[in-house]
Amino acid sequence: MARPPSFDTTILLTGAPEFDTLAAALKGHNPELAVRPATTLSELEAIELSVLRCARLIAFSTPVVVPRRILDRLGFGAYNFHPGPPNYPGWLPSHFAIYDCAIAFGATAHRMIERVDAGPIVGVELFDIPPGAGVAALEQLVFSRLAFLFWRLAKALATQAAPLDELPIRWCGRKTTRKMIADLCDIPLDISAQELRRRIAAFGAGGFGIHPTITLHGVGFRYVGPEASGQIDVPDSVPAQAAN
Repeated sequence: MARPPSFDTTILLTGAPEFDTLAAALKGHNPELAVRPATTLSELEAIELSVLRCARLIAFSTPVVVPRRILDRLGFGAYNFHPGPPNYPGWLPSHFAIYDCAIAFGATAHRMIERVDAGPIVGVELFDIPPGAGVAALEQLVFSRLAFLFWRLAKALATQAAPLDELPIRWCGRKTTRKMIADLCDIPLDISAQELRRRIAAFGAGGFGIHPTITLHGVGFRYVGPEASGQIDVPDSVPAQAAN
């Protein structure tokens, strides 16, 4: 009978700037742990099966969707650190919180399953949104809470072969998608001033290259606003330029 694999590797699926800090936090609890980087799905798919069988995957604030074929090969599960609370699953949660005029927000850690942002929750950090905060300020706040959540769970992730304890908290609310962003950025001619301001505040910075655009006589005009900042001041007269 073959011996079961032993937990000896963590794969960090995150951006290159975050890797060293996150890896150091894990190795601080388990110096013998091998920590391997991956920033794209292709890099993740290139990791050998023998490594995956002895590994745990940790995704930290990444847009990469990990397919089932990889999740099934991991010997010690996969966990995702999502930059939004359990009631904001899906794409660009900070943007949608600003669009919704939310007063509270947070960060979520959960076990990954095939469906995105649907697995059992293992950690949550919540906070109030400061009055007047825009997308950029909110994203800075949520990143700091996400980092704290990672630090809080790092010991268990680095040393515990068994799955992390699940919390009695469930995902809720609508799961936002890229199509929802594109639909909100397709500005109708009869939009109210209030609704226009909400959409500009949330999506005016053009996240993932999707900009608020209005079409007039077959010509698309794209919103051009001030550079993203902690406060977004939407002028009464919205500047625009022809979309490419």
